[in-house]
Parts: sequence; structure tokens; C-alpha cells
Amino acid sequence: MVRFDFQGKRVLVTGGTQGIGLGIAEAFADAGAEVIVSGTREGAADYEDDLSRFSYLRARLDEPGERVALAKAVGAIDILVNNAGQSHPDEYSMDGYARVIEVNLNAAAELCYLFHPTLRERGGAIVNVGSCASFIAIGTAPAYTASKAGLLGFTRATADQWARDGVRVNLVAPGFIETRMTSGVRADQRKAGNTLRAIPVRRFGTPAEVAAATLFLASPAASYITGQSIVVDGGLMLR
Repeated sequence: MVRFDFQGKRVLVTGGTQGIGLGIAEAFADAGAEVIVSGTREGAADYEDDLSRFSYLRARLDEPGERVALAKAVGAIDILVNNAGQSHPDEYSMDGYARVIEVNLNAAAELCYLFHPTLRERGGAIVNVGSCASFIAIGTAPAYTASKAGLLGFTRATADQWARDGVRVNLVAPGFIETRMTSGVRADQRKAGNTLRAIPVRRFGTPAEVAAATLFLASPAASYITGQSIVVDGGLMLR
């Protein structure tokens, strides 16, 4: 196993309270980083998982004012992981569409802008958490697809512009990962079977596997990599 050293580094993982975000936060903490996670609930104790290793800040990222407040409360960081995201049961309505775009794309963009000055000062890195939907369409989720495709484009544009500032910007794109978000698919024998047949390695991924790619992109080992994406999908996109 590759081991990373983030001693002395401060990391913000949005939506780091569960699923992929929690896996990323845990991996950074294991590597010695000081980790701040954001979530929508009142306090860390309101979550099912133990978040005592991290500093917790509440931030409802669909509210621009709370995004600004989060940046002020966090202060200087070395690494920003834009992981927070959501879907909506009716993305073919403008209300559902707008809600998803606001959190998945607009919030991530604004946090990049808000933290850019401190990341520039510290030679920092940004890792945006996209999805296979950054590259392929999910017909039932046009807003989710648009937001993740947009996040890939945003990653590439800011990487180009901010390279001169010493700030690297990359994206990790998970496929089907074992989280609460995919529990409905995994619990349904027919849906799970259909999904696994589309994944060449014939299994779902884990948050730790997404975290490994994220830590690599944020580390000095990736110092010559910017504007790129790593797909962590077990080969799903080969189909």
C-alpha cells in the first residue's frame, strides 16, 4: 500500500461526514493531516459515524452566505476537497435542477474562489469529486449529469489559470461505491446484478479506494499533474 505523509497540512473536506467524503477525511487524518469536515446537521454528534477525529463545521452549501461563513471559519488550508453533492427525485423540474446545480457545481466553484488566495500562499491543491457522470449521461438525472460534467470543465479551466499561482486543480470520478447513496441499488438483487454485470471487476468500489486517488492527486507525488481526472470505477466506463 502506498503511504502518504500530510503532517502539518490542513485539509477541508466538504460533505466529509459520511460515504466517500468520510473515507477521504479518514485517509487524510491517517496520513497526519488536520482535517476539517463540513455537513448540514447541527453538530457532529448528529451523524451516525464517529467524527471525533475531525473539526466539524455546519454549512448548508446551497446557501451562498453559509459558503462565505465556512471559508471564514476554516481560515488557511493546504488542500480543498469539494466532495459535497446531492441528487433530486425530480431533476426534470427547474426547482429540482436548480437545487442540484447549486450544491454540486456553484458551491464547489465558490469555495474554490474563496480559498484560492490562501491556497496560492501555501502552494496548495484542490481535488474536486466528480463522477462517471462527468463523462457519461445518466438519463434520469440531467442536473446531476450537468453538474458533474460542469465540474470537470471547471476543474480544467481553473487548473489552466491557477497553475501560474502554484495551485493544482484535479478531479476524481467515482463509479458505484459502497455508500448509503448506492444502498438502494445494492439491496435490490436485480438492480445489483445488472450493475455488477456492467462493471468489469464485478464488484462495487469502496470509499477508501476513492480516497487513495484523492490523496495521490493532493500529494507531492502528483506535483506535475493538474487539470486531470482519475476515474475510480472498476472499468465501468469501458462498456
